Amino acid sequence: MDGVLRYRGRLVTAADIGFLRDWIAGHPGASRRALSEQVCAAWNWRQPNGALCAMVCRGLMLALHRAGHLQLPPVRWVNPNPLARRGAERRPPLPARVDTTPLGAPLAALRPLAIRQVRGTEEEPLVNSLLAQYHPLGYTHPVGEQLKYLVSTQGRPVACLVWSSAPRHLGPRDRFIGWSAEARRTHLRFLAYNTRFLILPWVQVPHLASHLLGRMARLVPADWQRVYGHRVYFLETFVDPARSRGTCYRAANWFVLGRTTGRGKADHTNRPNRSRKAILGYPLTPRFREVLGANR
Repeated sequence: MDGVLRYRGRLVTAADIGFLRDWIAGHPGASRRALSEQVCAAWNWRQPNGALCAMVCRGLMLALHRAGHLQLPPVRWVNPNPLARRGAERRPPLPARVDTTPLGAPLAALRPLAIRQVRGTEEEPLVNSLLAQYHPLGYTHPVGEQLKYLVSTQGRPVACLVWSSAPRHLGPRDRFIGWSAEARRTHLRFLAYNTRFLILPWVQVPHLASHLLGRMARLVPADWQRVYGHRVYFLETFVDPARSRGTCYRAANWFVLGRTTGRGKADHTNRPNRSRKAILGYPLTPRFREVLGANR
C-alpha cells in the first residue's frame, strides 16, 4: 500500500492511520503519552536499546493530527523544556576553581591518563564550562545521542571531547561510504560526530591530541553500546582550514573526505554563507561499508 508520509525513517500507510484512529477511539480516556506508549508496544516500535520510541510516536501522531488525518485528545500536560532554559543562558557557569599552571611534559609523564565519560554525571557541567571558556567555538548543546569525556592527570583536567549524532547529509562522506539515501536514513545512527575537542590552553604535551583520538576510537563504540544500546562504526568531524590543518586527526590516521558546501543545514539560497570546512572520517572496522548498508 502506498505510504501517506515518512516520519523519522518510518513509512506511514493508510492502514497505519486507520489503526491509529481505531486505537484512539477505543481508548477515549488515554492521554497522548499513554497512547504513544500503547501504539509503540502494539507496533513493537523500539529503540536499539529496547526502549519504546514513544516520543517519536507522539511526534508522528501530532504530525498526523495537524494534517487532519486523525484527532488527538486535548493536551493535559506540557513538560518544561530544559533545553529552552539552557539556550537562554549565554554560557554554562564557569568552574569554581581550575588549576591553570602551565603543564609541559612528555606524554609518558602524564600517564596514567584518566578518561571518563561524564554525560549525565556531576562532572558534565565542568566539561560544558571548560568548553564555553576555552574552546574557540564555545559550547553549544549537542544534538541527539551524545557522549562527553573529561581527560585528567593527577586530578587536573587537560582535555575535553564531545561526540553527538552525525549530520544527516554530507556529500563527501556519503560518497566515501557509498550508501544510498535509504541506507543513510537507516544507518546514520551508527556514526558519531566529534563536535568539540579541546586541549586546555596551558597544556603543552606533544602527541597528546593524536593519542586521545586513538583512545577515543576504542572507548566511543563501547560507551555508545552501553548508553544507547548500539555501537558506532564510523567517526567524523569538521575542521575549519582557517583555524587548523587538523594535524592531530591526520596523525591519528583519519581520512580527509572533502569539504562542506559552506551553506549550513538551514540554507534556502544555495549560496555559501560560512566557511567551507574540511570533513574528516575514521572507520572503526574494515567492514564499515557492509555494516552501514553501502552498495559497494
